[in-house]
Amino acid sequence: MSSVTRITVELGERAHPILIGSDLLDQAADRVLEVLRPSHVIIVAQPTVGPSYGQRVLSSFERQGIPVSLTEVPDGEEAKCFAEIERLSDTMLAHRLPRQACLVTVGGGAVGDMGGFAAAIHMRGIAFVQIPTTLLAMVDASVGGKTGINTPRGKNLVGAFWQPRLVLADLDTLGTLAPRQMRAGMAEVIKHGVIADSALFEAIEAHASPSEPDRDLLTLAVRRSCEIKAAVVAEDEREGGRRMILNLGHTIGHAVENLGGYHDLLHGECVAIGMVVAAEIAEDLGMASADVPARIEGLCERAGLPTRIPSMPWPRLLDVMRSDKKVAGDRLRFVLPRCIGQVIIRDDVPLDVVERVFRERGATD
Repeated sequence: MSSVTRITVELGERAHPILIGSDLLDQAADRVLEVLRPSHVIIVAQPTVGPSYGQRVLSSFERQGIPVSLTEVPDGEEAKCFAEIERLSDTMLAHRLPRQACLVTVGGGAVGDMGGFAAAIHMRGIAFVQIPTTLLAMVDASVGGKTGINTPRGKNLVGAFWQPRLVLADLDTLGTLAPRQMRAGMAEVIKHGVIADSALFEAIEAHASPSEPDRDLLTLAVRRSCEIKAAVVAEDEREGGRRMILNLGHTIGHAVENLGGYHDLLHGECVAIGMVVAAEIAEDLGMASADVPARIEGLCERAGLPTRIPSMPWPRLLDVMRSDKKVAGDRLRFVLPRCIGQVIIRDDVPLDVVERVFRERGATD
């Protein structure tokens, strides 16, 4: 077997490994059998990867003689709705999947989110394995145990904390990733640099073309992002304190994503906008020097990411943010960068400051 990096998410009895390397799709069953012995397996994949990556994962379980089936859900955020959860749950019940079964997701962050939620509620919880095939899913969505779906009132408002038993990140799958998806994933990598690793941020800055990362940068990006997120999650699994730093750019980004109907902009693109807005709020409050938002905006632009809010009305953005999971009572909670590599959580930002920065970034009346 090829060289594999192993990172452990230290969560006591819920501890589990993240494996990063090459040729992992064809080893999927072997790797799963190292951590659990499922009686049955159901693979949940997106149409863009089901016929290729999903089938390879399925074949690996067939070689082991494990009963296995594959079902597809829509691409992207369209999968994250009540209707698709109901359809997937019915499929699992029709297959009579027992509590000893395992659900394996193959694809991007959306299929991992909704598939993990389906695993959490089937028979009150079955084993769950993530095989992310996008950069964003590898560096963020597959790590941490947050599962769920969207509603018209906001993103990820219905869900559960349900830790995977294993995460397999096969870097070879990034070779066929669409350029826009690659850029969206880089937003979350940049975020990890801003919150906890200035050296990672600087490595991306030093790269000739962050919008087209080479294998060396991608390997570093996935490894360090998983290490950072695993450490934060191990300290605060259910987001009672420190884990909130991972939400840099998300309170704002989720509002932009919601008003765009979850299809105008990708999640990572919205996070990039949110990071720049958060940095400008920090500068306005005197918490960060002017070079902080300038560096974040400059790097996001070089990575091919948007940095301005689309033409969206401020009152509606505010309304969506107030419905966010991260509000503190009636106060908005923001993660704000003090410098590259350090952030602070604030729930006392004056609303007039927020509105001013939002309007300067493109929000309308």
